[in-house]
Parts: sequence; C-alpha cells; structure tokens
Amino acid sequence: MIPAALSPGLARLLFYPTLLYTLVREQLPGSRRPWFSRIDRAVVLGALPLRGRCRQEWKAMGVECLRLSTVDLIGVPSLENLQKGVQFVLKHRECGNSVYVHCKAGRSRSATMVAAYLIQLHQWTPQEAIDTIAKIRPHIIIHQKQVQLLENFYRNITV
Repeated sequence: MIPAALSPGLARLLFYPTLLYTLVREQLPGSRRPWFSRIDRAVVLGALPLRGRCRQEWKAMGVECLRLSTVDLIGVPSLENLQKGVQFVLKHRECGNSVYVHCKAGRSRSATMVAAYLIQLHQWTPQEAIDTIAKIRPHIIIHQKQVQLLENFYRNITV
C-alpha cells in the first residue's frame, strides 16, 4: 500500500502514462469509449480537452472556466467543491449554455460531479444518477468513496 503522503506524487507521475492509455483506448477499432458524451442539454461529460486553447483564448471566446482541483486516480472532491461545481452548471443551464465537465479520462472525478448535478436537478438518489450516466457513458467508474460523497450530498439537499 502506498502511504497517503506519497499518493498525490504518484498520481502526478502516472498522469501522462494513463492519459496516453486513455488516448489509445479511444482510438481502438470498435472502442466504446468516446472522448466525451452529452448527458443532457446542459452537460457534456468527457476527458481532458487536448485541443485546448490558452486561458486568454477561451476567455475571448466567452468561455467561463471553473477549476476544482482533485488529485487524479485517488482523489475525491470535497463536498464544498461538489456544491460549487453543481451551482456553476445550474447557473449556465439557466442561461441556456452547456458546460463541459472533465477530468483526465472523463470516467471518475468528472462523473462524480455530473452525478451530483443530476441529484440536485432531479432530486434523484445517487444510484439513479450514476445509472443514468452509465447508460450514456458505460465506462465510468465511481469509486466507493465517491459514492459516499454523493450520498452525503444527497442527504444535504433532501433535508
């Protein structure tokens, strides 16, 4: 087992090899792992945007960014960041905009954020939200700690 203090460093070390793995998986013939998937009219869930632009270009195009850092591979968003992210998506939904929610592979951290958004929007249980996302993007992986976070989020909004 890796000591907790070394885990973020190890995650940084593995970032590029696992990003390469994600790129290769998407390109394989018959792959069912698209780079991104539209979840609803306001949310696109996906992997790191590689053909990205620098922040100034995004800003000039009217793109508003919200960065909520969570350590790759082992991280779980904080409840506070989950709430910030959901409010950001809801704000843009009200304006008729779409939001691209991403992490490196678009499978775990970002899927947790999108699940929280669906829970808030529809008053769904965490499992209903996860199942809905998995029907559209079957290769998501929501780990037990992330499920626990979503259950806590759900309890906070249904009180």
